[in-house]
Formats: sequence, structure tokens, C-alpha cells
Amino acid sequence: MKDFKAQKTAAPAKQGGLNPEIQSRIGHQLRAMYDDVVRQGVPDRFAELIRKLDAPGGSSSDFGDASKTEGRD
Repeated sequence: MKDFKAQKTAAPAKQGGLNPEIQSRIGHQLRAMYDDVVRQGVPDRFAELIRKLDAPGGSSSDFGDASKTEGRD
């Protein structure tokens, strides 16, 4: 056990990470992908569920049996 600790702490620390140019490119690509997802909006079915949950007294019992609404879009 003592040898393991000695090996672990004896290794010099490496400077890692990506250079700023690569970080910037990744950031731009992630923003572009995220913006595309945001532009798609929320599907009507999800928006309706959210409205029901936000309504006063809203609960999961308001949704009834899920099998009744399955397949309807």
C-alpha cells in the first residue's frame, strides 16, 4: 500500500486541456446545436401537459389513463 501511494504522488502533474482555438470551435458548435433545438419549440402534447400541471389543483390524476391518449397526436 505504501508503494502505491508513493507512485501516485511521485508522478509529475501534467498540463492538460484543449487550446483556446479548439475550445472556441467546440463552443460555437455546441451553441449552434443548442439554438437549433430551442428553435424547434415544445411539442403541443408536452405544452398541454405542462399547462395541466401548472393549473391550480393540477395533478397527475388529471391526465387519466395514459393508454387512452396513446397514439393521438
